[in-house]
Amino acid sequence: MKAVLFDLDGTLIDTAADFIRIIQDMCRDKGCDIVAAEQIRTQVSEGARAMVKLVYPELEVEDPVFLGHRQRFLDLYGADIAVETDLFEGMYPLLEQLEQQQIPWGIVTNKPRWLSEALLKALNLTERCAVLVCPEDVSKTKPDPEPMYLAAAQLGLEPQQCIYVGDHPRDIDAGRNASMYTILAAYGYLPLQHKDDLTAWQADCIVNNVTELHQVLHQMLSQQQHSITS
Repeated sequence: MKAVLFDLDGTLIDTAADFIRIIQDMCRDKGCDIVAAEQIRTQVSEGARAMVKLVYPELEVEDPVFLGHRQRFLDLYGADIAVETDLFEGMYPLLEQLEQQQIPWGIVTNKPRWLSEALLKALNLTERCAVLVCPEDVSKTKPDPEPMYLAAAQLGLEPQQCIYVGDHPRDIDAGRNASMYTILAAYGYLPLQHKDDLTAWQADCIVNNVTELHQVLHQMLSQQQHSITS
């Protein structure tokens, strides 16, 4: 283990509350039934289009009217990006331990760069994050391994020296396709159609909370240090 890479929404940072706030406000503006918070939560990892579709199911996603609502959603989110957002409980000490042990951590996300950078800045993580790979940086996004290869290269590492943690099948597929050790964050925004059989994702490890993630990483690092000293 030379580095730990995270997906962003639903893995490193708990952003759902702000998405729920905006989508439910859009429901009120439209005058329709309020979409349940848990339903919105399951769509966060699917992106802005999927969340806005909850408010406007009658519109095709390529309809200019729908695209206008999607842009309004992004503008509202970008204007108040971290009102109720923070790292998942236990993630701050996990990152601190990695930093103390000189294990760089970074992010590989399908979230647009302007929003990713704004979120990291709002949470004072910009300087601490060793690498940030967004869709604009590659020709193919997750589940293709290209973003994973780029992140490893920017860290000066081989992909197999990195761990990738994510909460969506495309995260695990991207990590596996790049020969990284993959950890499924079962505490994240698991998509409804994939949450019933997590073993089918074929991750190397499944963790149910950040405490378990911390334990897994600590154990791997301890084994690695023992191997070096022996």
